[in-house]
Amino acid sequence: MNKCNSLITIKEYGKINICLKELMEKRNINRNNLANASNTRFEVINKWYNNEVEKLDLDVLARICYVLECSPSDILKHEK
Repeated sequence: MNKCNSLITIKEYGKINICLKELMEKRNINRNNLANASNTRFEVINKWYNNEVEKLDLDVLARICYVLECSPSDILKHEK
């Protein structure tokens, strides 16, 4: 099989969504409190909250998970 014919197109691999807003609502924590508790700038938390992150910072993800007592799979969801 020709490698060129096996390339995946954008439509096929889907998108990663950040579902932090929903998780924060369940835990009754606001962006300011999460930013303070995770020692992260509000602007960074706000991008995660609004699903506007372009590049994942795994350290930020780990801090958010620590504060919210969750795993990355609770925040990051793959959508086809």
